[in-house]
Amino acid sequence: MKTQSKKNELLELSIAEANKWLSYGLKKEEEKEVNNLLIGGNEDHLIESFHKKLEFGTGGMRGLIGIGSNRINSYTISLATQGLCNYLKKTYENNISAVIAYDSRRFSKEFGNQTAKIFSANNIKSHIFSDLRPTPELSFAVRELNCSCGIVITASHNPKEYNGYKVYWNDGGQITSPHDKNIISEVEKITDFNQINFNFNNDLIMEIDSEIDKKYIEKIQSLSLYDNSKSKLKIVFSSLHGTGITQIPHALKAFGFKNIISVKSQELPDPEFSTVHSPNPEDIDALDLGIKKLKKEKGDILIATDPDSDRVGVALYHNEEIKILNGNQLATLIVYYSLINLKLNKMNKTPYVAKTIVTSRLIDLIARDFGVKSYSTLTGFKYIAELIKNKKNEKFIAGGEESYGYLVDEFVRDKDAIISCAFICEIANWAKENNKSLNDIMEEIYDTYGLFIEKLYTIKMEGINGTNKINEIMERFRTQPPQTILGDKVKEVIDYNRKVKNPVINVKSNVIQLISENNYSMTLRPSGTEPKIKFYFSLSDYNSEENKKKLLNLIDKEVVKIKKNYE
Repeated sequence: MKTQSKKNELLELSIAEANKWLSYGLKKEEEKEVNNLLIGGNEDHLIESFHKKLEFGTGGMRGLIGIGSNRINSYTISLATQGLCNYLKKTYENNISAVIAYDSRRFSKEFGNQTAKIFSANNIKSHIFSDLRPTPELSFAVRELNCSCGIVITASHNPKEYNGYKVYWNDGGQITSPHDKNIISEVEKITDFNQINFNFNNDLIMEIDSEIDKKYIEKIQSLSLYDNSKSKLKIVFSSLHGTGITQIPHALKAFGFKNIISVKSQELPDPEFSTVHSPNPEDIDALDLGIKKLKKEKGDILIATDPDSDRVGVALYHNEEIKILNGNQLATLIVYYSLINLKLNKMNKTPYVAKTIVTSRLIDLIARDFGVKSYSTLTGFKYIAELIKNKKNEKFIAGGEESYGYLVDEFVRDKDAIISCAFICEIANWAKENNKSLNDIMEEIYDTYGLFIEKLYTIKMEGINGTNKINEIMERFRTQPPQTILGDKVKEVIDYNRKVKNPVINVKSNVIQLISENNYSMTLRPSGTEPKIKFYFSLSDYNSEENKKKLLNLIDKEVVKIKKNYE
């Protein structure tokens, strides 16, 4: 009865909001869509579309494409941009400017142009890329053009039904405190479309193109630490229908690589991502065509990037076997290679590396061995970018997060698959010229520092009921944490929703981490971009096949318990 009462309440709110939208003078096809929702009898669809305003979170918005206040469309994009304009005018006295990029998703170009128009109506100059570009190039352009902020229209690695709106500040990093909350406050003040300025001024919209591309690739080229000019490395590349095709071939050539084979069927930008179920290089299914090409061509390495090119997945073909490297391993290899090859003792600033709290502790051990600081931030690369901004007297070397995002150097302030692809291929070439593979280098690292097994298990919970269930799971672990995890007694529970003992974490987050007596860990975190709850596992021991099987078995048993109790 209580559940039905709540649904009736949400339905009433949704009908009122839908009728309000009809009063704004929508386009004919949009008006028809709203009317169909009102009279079509699909109450759940109506509620999901209109029961609330799509949340402008701490980095921007992401949601399903469609009509409605809880969907991504030109109106919710306009509303968010107007709120951002209002905050920019309160923050800067004059000379406000923005740079805008967009990916290959449905309506990305239209939403990018709409964002530029709203900026122009508010007397703010904007620079917009003439065509799709990677998210990390947007981060670079914000600093290169000395802009007040940046916007990228993308839903990153989400399925094709999604799009989004990410906001970057003048340092090139995604917005963090206090700007995130202040922008949210301004967006929430806008309750209807009559508060949005639609008096566009096209003279304030500037198109940008190859000049920024050239400077970006030149900076990437400067990162090379090895002579790849005689490389025999055979590289297979897939952009998974996204923006990677615009810059990754150029970056690889700038590093000296010539033998680059593209997965042709995935080369053209395609908003339907027609050859994959989901364009996420974390999913092995997304690599399927690339792996087939890798085998056929007898290549050395496959690199595959997500639609906005901030994440990269890697597969190796060595001794007639395919080996998939995970995000923790790739972040480890990037840090390890950097520290081996850089002249750390000749640096003017104290060097450091960075990772997130759910990324492998192996990176900490390697950094310590080289006498380099290692910082752990909250999950989300924006916190690593914020760290870089705050550590002006120290030098960021490299870092990453387990979700396939990495960065080398400081001129970009977000995870960068363009840099990462070039750098990972250089590490592979360095290994190949020493008669090794990346997998061999990884095993040598395990032999030196210990075996680390890390895995992620995700439960998808959609809609209002899904959100409630995720909240219930987090609350149960918060108030009644288990006594054992992964077959081991829990010695510490860290609730990041409270103040924690970490010098670089100064904000709260809905994350719970359990650490056992053997230093195994299990971390729970609701996804910030998808209707999912994530369970991260990390276990370590001496490097041996026997220990690897033992640790994987412990994870499997824990997943069985989670499935039984929470799915």
